[in-house]
Amino acid sequence: MATLLSDRDIQAKLSQLPDWSLSGKTITCTRTFKDFVAAVGFVNQLVEPAEAAGHHPDLQISYNRVAITLSTHDAGGLTEKDFALADIISTLG
Repeated sequence: MATLLSDRDIQAKLSQLPDWSLSGKTITCTRTFKDFVAAVGFVNQLVEPAEAAGHHPDLQISYNRVAITLSTHDAGGLTEKDFALADIISTLG
């Protein structure tokens, strides 16, 4: 099982991810696109890195917006896995 990060580690890692914010035991990011097709295209880009990491975000699509939530469910909070995937997601268009 992955090790939970301390509050200090979480804040340090969040400072490197300006589009992400802390929400309880999760980190979240909302991306806005031109339209629904572009939003779904972005979600499709998430599949390969999430599968490769064995770590899957919670997603909510609302027309042209995609809300991404990360947490390591089996650890009960935030771990290195969440921030590693958030970093990859931040590079996707």
